[in-house]
Amino acid sequence: MRLLEVLARAQVPTWLLVSSHGWRLLAEECGIADDRALQRATGGEWASVRVFDDTDRGGEPASGSARSAGMVICPCSMGTVAAIAHGTSRSLIERAADVVLKERRKLVLVPRESPLSLVHLRNLTLATEAGAVVLPAAPGFYHKPKAVSDLVDFVVQRVLDHLGVESTLVPRWGGEKT
Repeated sequence: MRLLEVLARAQVPTWLLVSSHGWRLLAEECGIADDRALQRATGGEWASVRVFDDTDRGGEPASGSARSAGMVICPCSMGTVAAIAHGTSRSLIERAADVVLKERRKLVLVPRESPLSLVHLRNLTLATEAGAVVLPAAPGFYHKPKAVSDLVDFVVQRVLDHLGVESTLVPRWGGEKT
């Protein structure tokens, strides 16, 4: 949610795809049941956000001729990682990820599952070898976070860095002080 909020407020053109499992997580963890509630929760400004139905495998993000700067899957389930790693897209999210890789665009996967099995690690390795960046939702602590939101912002900052989107959500490491 925070990543979407930052992108929307900065008016970065954003294609939003939420899987059925993603909607379940939003409902269970955040009390968000639909697009309107998600829009309110992320600041309400969605002029730069287009929503696509994940069941529409023919949607615009499924085509390499539809240009994009890249894609982030956040959070990224191990099932989605497996589909991406093996090129077996069953949804618009998975097809769009496949397209991003074949077009040599940036694909950032943000898994939050823990621990990881050997199967997970092998699939993450295959996705990385195909060109994806695996960026686990594992925050740093050198910025001395005071709240959970500070930890979330750390991960969002790293994602934005990989997309080339300017942001100063958290202080950057300045090296050790002597």
